[in-house]
Amino acid sequence: MKLTYKLLILFLVVLAACGKPSTQNAEEDNQEANEDPNQALYDMVMDVHDEVMPKMDDIYKIKSQLQEKIVNSPDLVQERKDALEKMILSLDSANNSMMVWMRQFNRPPDSLDVEEARAYLESQMEKINAVKETMLSTLEEAKAEAEKN
Repeated sequence: MKLTYKLLILFLVVLAACGKPSTQNAEEDNQEANEDPNQALYDMVMDVHDEVMPKMDDIYKIKSQLQEKIVNSPDLVQERKDALEKMILSLDSANNSMMVWMRQFNRPPDSLDVEEARAYLESQMEKINAVKETMLSTLEEAKAEAEKN
């Protein structure tokens, strides 16, 4: 009986301890949002980045397919070869645009004025949206080019 009682108390203590962090985390998140009015904008910028970043793998795969087409088709018409090489360069350019954006992007420091931070994040949102558009349109064109004979 004593063992059952001790186990029940231990279970209740563990259960009570598990409930506190989630409440505390929610409070911390609310406090952080209140402290940084630009957090939502920063999150939006990062969401676009996170959406497009996996497309870099697609760029690499399609680029490899196009390069294989060139290598494995020695009798390829020069005009077709030039089109494939141009598409490979476009894929490289789209890939590089993401790399450049990632290198230059920094979270605004806490010491930065709220309005300056907002302006910076808005400009970064425009830039990452341009990167997204470039990557998606280039991928679409490259897929179409890869499917041609």
